[in-house]
Amino acid sequence: MWALREYDFKAVISSRFADIFRGNSLKRGLLTVILPQGQVEKIWALTEADPQAAVTVDLVAREVRAGEETFPFDCDDEAYRRLLGGPDDISLTLKHIEESEEYEKGRPDFPSDPPRTGLRTVGGGGPAALPRPTPTPRG
Repeated sequence: MWALREYDFKAVISSRFADIFRGNSLKRGLLTVILPQGQVEKIWALTEADPQAAVTVDLVAREVRAGEETFPFDCDDEAYRRLLGGPDDISLTLKHIEESEEYEKGRPDFPSDPPRTGLRTVGGGGPAALPRPTPTPRG
């Protein structure tokens, strides 16, 4: 996904994408267009026959135009808004900053160095686990 954005790709077309790739792509501004396999193969055949053939992904119209063909695609409304310049995750979070700050005021303070139950410091370094007790034979 990063390499596609690095080369200024705005959209990719396939019959399927892994969920994590699709989610990360949309968050980074890369539209993932899912079309039926037959339509993907028509686009592939067109570009194989003519590498200069125009393939247009129109997000506003939610369609792919390739040669004389037009293929509609689905894009959920939230992804649609974000890709057209809507708020990203940080902007959405910042809309609730006052509520978050108010919530944080009501939370208890945590000690900066909580007790280390079952641990001891060794040689001035960090904590180390106490040795395990030797099992007592049953008899």
